[in-house]
Amino acid sequence: MMLVVNAGSSSLKFALLDAALTEVFDGAVSEIGGDAQVEVGGVAQTRVVADHDAATDLMLDALRDRGHPVARLDAAVHRVVHGGAAFDGTVRITPEVIAGIEAQTPLAPLHNPHNLAPIRALAARAPDLVQVAGFDTAFHATVPEVARTYALPEDDRTQGLRRYGFHGISYAGLTETLRESGDLPPRLLALHLGNGASLCAIQDGRSVATSMGYSPTAGLTMGTRSGDIDPMAAIDMARRHGIDGAADRLNRASGLLGLGGHSDMRALLADGSEAARFARAHFIYWAVRHAGSAIAAMGGLDALAFTGGIGQNDVGVRDEIAARLAWAGEVPVHVVVAEEERTLARDARRLLDGEPR
Repeated sequence: MMLVVNAGSSSLKFALLDAALTEVFDGAVSEIGGDAQVEVGGVAQTRVVADHDAATDLMLDALRDRGHPVARLDAAVHRVVHGGAAFDGTVRITPEVIAGIEAQTPLAPLHNPHNLAPIRALAARAPDLVQVAGFDTAFHATVPEVARTYALPEDDRTQGLRRYGFHGISYAGLTETLRESGDLPPRLLALHLGNGASLCAIQDGRSVATSMGYSPTAGLTMGTRSGDIDPMAAIDMARRHGIDGAADRLNRASGLLGLGGHSDMRALLADGSEAARFARAHFIYWAVRHAGSAIAAMGGLDALAFTGGIGQNDVGVRDEIAARLAWAGEVPVHVVVAEEERTLARDARRLLDGEPR
């Protein structure tokens, strides 16, 4: 059995997968730090959950109550947002790996500390349990240097200012799914469209270009993130709102929310106002603009693939993007269900079995 753990700033999601990588049950603790919503196997309740340590205890209780005590687990697999330049694949967690993840905190201060919390909590409660880390940035380690390098002074570049890319676990799973079905072409444009949105040029199964950059704020228009803007505009916002205020606006008050008043595509469609229609049009336009760049990076296009909540469920958005890319050729369009938990568990199993990447 593999326990897959995905910790956020105020949440802890988990799923138990069997040897066939089929989900046995899942759960989530949200709004950690007070009256939290605890949902396990579809049953929800409100509990006071002070921190991620307490949330980890609830997760272990849920496993034990369903006949899966920690001693019966093969491993716990953790999603870690940022591996920086240090981690280009799935790794077994050791004290050195924990220190390495912690060293990436300046690159992802809102993510990595929370990703580490359940790793440390599990290590304290079950020191014999094997733990594994999978990184959202790792799939993009194959992006060529010319594509990941910002044209900045060398001393800034040495501080880690470069394009990393994200949603890598999603893209790795999508690539594996298409490979298994025989549908993976030489040049694939994959779009992960959800509250966070990005696209990736995948050539011969490897990432060669992606829309997100130093942070997940770059690239496409998203639910609450701005996507690409002129860096001087961000500096102007920092002058007026302060650095923290500008960061908050760019990450939590922009995107579809800033344009149309809703961060959810379904709400925009139901709203029907001019602002809501413009927000949807903006999302589609910039997805197509970035797609053109990714297609150029591959020298052409052989197939499109959509995943994520919007990519899987919003037929109107999906069809409009595909139609506006018809200039690149009439190509197959795939819709792939995002299975990040399964991808993390699969990669951990391969690592522990000694299989090559």
